[in-house]
Amino acid sequence: MNRVAILAHSHVTLFEMSCAVELFALPRPELKNWYQTDVINMEDQAINTTGGIVISTQYTDCLERYDTLIIPGWPTWDYPIPPAIEREVVKFVSAGKRVLTLCSGAFLLAKLGVLDGKTATTHWMYEQTFQEQFPQIRYQSDVLYVFDGNIGCSAGSASALDLGLAVIRQDHGYSVANLVAKRLVVSAHRQGGQAQFVETPILEVPNQFSNALDWANQNLDKNISVDSLADKANMSRRTFDRKFRASFDLSPKEWLIQQRIERAKGLLETENFSIEQLATEVGFENATTMRHHFRKLLCISPTEYRERFKR
Repeated sequence: MNRVAILAHSHVTLFEMSCAVELFALPRPELKNWYQTDVINMEDQAINTTGGIVISTQYTDCLERYDTLIIPGWPTWDYPIPPAIEREVVKFVSAGKRVLTLCSGAFLLAKLGVLDGKTATTHWMYEQTFQEQFPQIRYQSDVLYVFDGNIGCSAGSASALDLGLAVIRQDHGYSVANLVAKRLVVSAHRQGGQAQFVETPILEVPNQFSNALDWANQNLDKNISVDSLADKANMSRRTFDRKFRASFDLSPKEWLIQQRIERAKGLLETENFSIEQLATEVGFENATTMRHHFRKLLCISPTEYRERFKR
């Protein structure tokens, strides 16, 4: 069982901390070997946060019993790091244990020097400040999150969910990550680097439009035309295209490709189909076409994905 510590501190950001709590501390009795999570502080005091909210968390002066540490934000200015946090976080990273920083949380690791020579990211508002303060760190912009060894950094606020879902998928597999994502009702499409490794479920709205999309997801192995989707949604093609773009910021064809890639990802993790069989199972004309779209969306080949994520 993976023991997780969510670090509350004097300048913790409530949204990012709530994301971490929702992802890792919410009881999920239906899932085996789920995380055992504590929200902790290392300053032995109540935490005053935005809006005058005061939170009380479990005090500890040692992180040794934890396997994963989550840092939901950190001051971007010259804020003195409490000695216990400095000592224990450096020791934790040096032990090779997993650390996840959310939004400005990367500033703590950067100030401690444990990100030197590594790749990291943070909220776009802090990009210039981060690069000026820490030129020895390889800053990566325009991504939702990035991993470098045992350290994962997410960008702005909501990308904390993307990073957390990626970790859940690594630990528990594609199906479990998708169950958690559906419960969160996350965005149907998230652009940005490795974030595409996390399944992006569709909001379930009881109308003909969503019913048409449900039908498409159940028949991805068939030849589906956009006209047939528009018919099932009881819309003209023009209205359907406009509705699709407004809902997903995608064309229907782009959405179909994404759904087929999502299906392929799940099968690559759980089945032993050849790439040619896989292409047929998910509705691509041939393996070459599937490989093209797979690499375009994920920046790796289906074979590389299987090697990395096969369970």
